[in-house]
Amino acid sequence: MRIGLLTEGGYPYVSGEAGLWCDRLVRGLDRHEFDVYALSRSEQEEAGGWVALPPQVGRVRTAPLWESVDDGIVHGRRARRRFSECYGELATLLCATTPGSPSAAAGGKAEGVPEEGAGGQSALEADRFASALYGLAELARDEGGLPAALRSETAVRALERACRAPGAHSSARQARVPDLLTVAARLERALRPLSLDWYEDDDLGSVDLCHAASGGTAALPGLLARHFCDVPLLVTEYGVRLRTHYLTEPDSSPAIRSLLASFHGRLAAETYRRAAVITPGNTHARRWQERCGADRAKLRTVHPGMDATPFAQAAESPECADPQTLVWVGRVEPAKDLVSLLHAFAEIRRAEPGARLRIVGTPSGPEGAAYLAHCKALAAQLFPDEADGPHAVGRNPVAFEETGGPELPTRADAYASGALVVLSSVVEGFPSGLVEAMFCGRATVSTDVGAVVEAIGGTGLVVPPRNPRALAEACVALLRDPERRDRLGAAARARALELFTVEQNIAAFHSIYLEILSRTPVRRVVLDETGEPLPFAVPAEAHVPGRWSDPAARVTAGGGPGSPRSAPGWATDDPVRATARATVPATEGAAR
Repeated sequence: MRIGLLTEGGYPYVSGEAGLWCDRLVRGLDRHEFDVYALSRSEQEEAGGWVALPPQVGRVRTAPLWESVDDGIVHGRRARRRFSECYGELATLLCATTPGSPSAAAGGKAEGVPEEGAGGQSALEADRFASALYGLAELARDEGGLPAALRSETAVRALERACRAPGAHSSARQARVPDLLTVAARLERALRPLSLDWYEDDDLGSVDLCHAASGGTAALPGLLARHFCDVPLLVTEYGVRLRTHYLTEPDSSPAIRSLLASFHGRLAAETYRRAAVITPGNTHARRWQERCGADRAKLRTVHPGMDATPFAQAAESPECADPQTLVWVGRVEPAKDLVSLLHAFAEIRRAEPGARLRIVGTPSGPEGAAYLAHCKALAAQLFPDEADGPHAVGRNPVAFEETGGPELPTRADAYASGALVVLSSVVEGFPSGLVEAMFCGRATVSTDVGAVVEAIGGTGLVVPPRNPRALAEACVALLRDPERRDRLGAAARARALELFTVEQNIAAFHSIYLEILSRTPVRRVVLDETGEPLPFAVPAEAHVPGRWSDPAARVTAGGGPGSPRSAPGWATDDPVRATARATVPATEGAAR
C-alpha cells in the first residue's frame, strides 16, 4: 500500500526521537511505499539536511513553518468576505465560554490531565469549528493561499471583536493589542498547511492512507486530504499538543494562553473525530486524548519501538557495574529536577559514604546550560572534593559527564557503569531513557510522573516527585540489597523486550494499516500497464468481483477457472491508469 507520512519538525530531517521513530517505521515496513510530507520548524533544522532515505520512500515534499511567506495574492471583495466570515467564526469559538470548552482548561495543571470535560465541546460547536476550518481551506484552494490574509488587519480585528463580544471568556476579554497580534501570528503559523498545494488527486489524494506522526499542525494536512479526497487518517501521538502548550507557555499572558489553548483543544477534537484510528504511545497520552474528545473505540495504545541491540552487551555483563554508583542519563533542563537529585544524594552519602553519582547528559538550550552551571555549583557546595589520604588528589563524588568521550562512548556505556539508574523528573512524557536502562538490565528508582509507572510496571521503585528524602531512601534500599537489584534488573529487561522493541511497534502498525484499509470505502480503481487492478491503490478486498448487494452478481473471492465472473459495478467507470514512477533518487524528492 502507499502511505502518506505527515511529520512536523522530524523525519526526514536529522532531529530528535520523533525522526528516529519514523525512520525505523519506514525501514521496517519495507513492503509498503511511503510519501513523506514534512513541515520544518526552523532554518537550522533544514540546514542539517535529511537522513539517508530507504528506497521505499518515493516522494518527499516539505514546507517551512518558520519563515514569513509573502504569497503576493490580492483577494477580491468576495474572497475577503468569505475569509472574514470563516475567520470570524473561528475567532468567536476560540473566545467561547461554553462549559467544558478547551479554553476552560487553560488554567489546568501542567503535569496532570485537564479538568473533567476539557475537550467536551458540544456537537454544534464541533461542527461550527469544522465548518470554519474547512471553509478557510476551500478559500485557500480557490485563491491560491491565505498567509497574508491570516496575518492581515482583518484577522486581528476579527479576534478583537470576538474577545470584546458579550459572553467571551474572561481571559479573552483581557486581551490587548500585543496579545492579539501574537495570537494572530501563532494561528497563521498553525494554519499554514491550509495554503499548501498538497491536496490534489495526484498528490496526497493518491495515497491509500495518511499517517500523522503527531497531532496539531502535522495532522492538518491529513484532515484536508480526508476532506478533499476521502483519504483515511491515522494519528499517532506520543505527546498531546494541548499538554505541550500548557508546559511551554508559562510566561505568556492569560489571554494568549486561553486563546491558543482553545485552538489546540478544538483542533485536537476535530482531528480525533475525523481520524479512523488514534494510536497514543502510552496510557498517559491516552487519558489526555480522551479528555480532548477522542472516542475510546478508535484508540489503540502502541508503545514506541526502540532498538534493544546497542544495550545487549551491558545486559549480558552485569559484573561490569560499580555496585556503589548511581547513574542519571538524559537532557539537562529544569524539568529533570537535578537539584532534588543532588539533595537526595547528600542523604544517600550519609547512609552509604562510598556512593558515587554520575550525571550524564548535555544541556538543552541556553536555559539548560544555565541550569547545568547551577547544578555544578550546588554539587561543589554539597560535596567538597574529598581525598582518600594525605597524598591523594581529592575528587567530588558527583561527576558531570557527556557521552562520546573515551570513558563513556555511548549511552549504553553510561548505564552499564552503574548498578542503579535514577530518574528525578517533575515532568515526563514517555521515559525513553528509563526504557534504555531496562534494556541494560538495570534496576531503577524513578519519580511518579508521566508514563513512568506504565513503562516500568513492577520492575523498579517509584517515589513522589520533588521528594529528596523518599528518593534517597529508595536508592539506599537497593544499594544495600544487590540480590533485589539483580531481580529487578532482570525483570525490567524482560518487560522492555516484550513491550518496547522496534519489532512489536512495526507489527502493530502493519496490522493497523490493514485494519483501516479493510474498512475504507472504494474511492477509485487504479490499473497497471496490463490493465490489472493494483492491489493497494484501494483496499485489497475492493477488487472482489461483483456487488454484495446484488444476489445475481455474487461470486466467491477464490473462484476457480470455471467460476462465473461478472463485471463489478464500480468497474463500469473509466479506470485510472497508473503512471510509471520517476527514477529520481528519493533523497532528491522523486515525483510520481
